[in-house]
Amino acid sequence: MPNMWMLAGAWLPAILLAGGILRAEVVISPATRDADGVLTHRIECELQAAPTELRVLLPREAAGEAKRTTKKWPVVYLLPVEPGRESRFGDGLRTAVEMDAANRFGAIIVQPTFAGLPWYADHPTDRTLAQESYFTEVVVPLVERTYPAVAEPRGRLLVGFSKSGWGAWSLLLRHPEKFGKAASWDAPLTMTWPSKYGSQPIFGTEENFEKYRITKLLEDRAAQLTDSSRLILLGHGNFADHGPIHEQLERLRIPHVYRPGPKTPHVWDKAWLKPAIEAVLSDD
Repeated sequence: MPNMWMLAGAWLPAILLAGGILRAEVVISPATRDADGVLTHRIECELQAAPTELRVLLPREAAGEAKRTTKKWPVVYLLPVEPGRESRFGDGLRTAVEMDAANRFGAIIVQPTFAGLPWYADHPTDRTLAQESYFTEVVVPLVERTYPAVAEPRGRLLVGFSKSGWGAWSLLLRHPEKFGKAASWDAPLTMTWPSKYGSQPIFGTEENFEKYRITKLLEDRAAQLTDSSRLILLGHGNFADHGPIHEQLERLRIPHVYRPGPKTPHVWDKAWLKPAIEAVLSDD
């Protein structure tokens, strides 16, 4: 197996684990650009059961192909709640386009896709269902190799709702050294059993689920989250009671942002996405 991956027609070093072991073969297509300026890469990776996509929206200043600039932008990752390009609950990237979010907030906006229902976990036995590893070891490095991104925790910002709100918090809590802030809106953050909302096939076993359970991760990581408000807890639509999570954060003395509103439909929507992006980009 060659120790390489492909991007835009050229072989580049493969993504490696810390110990130097090859994690996955990855083939990435050159980006195509649509009428709204959204750049889309097609990705083939053995950590996903089928080809996936990565969509990128650049600030106008960063989008000119002829420009050569040393300026870097923070990246806001809009984490999907559905597999592939399904859009029963709307489309986060298209909502960002409608908001002119990249220019309005001065950030690169990114939305990946996943072959399976995204719960942002690695299945304990199925290598093609490694969602956490795919995101952290393929998606984030691809963005930072290809675009003028701030390649530090302060430039890796996570936003999600429902299962992807869970995913935003679990990714930060499991990788506090990698991600800066995570905003969750209307998510089942107190879930204690891997059986609801299509989660069981992704987590696989209760033992594996425990590695991702938000309430446990908060207890485990509390001492690493005392420097600033890195966790953001926003309003609700379907999951109305965020009080217990807020109370746990208070008990653990974890600084956080807590805003019980607004109550809006359980879809990608500017009413909650705008304050979520503002919150992860805030210096507070």
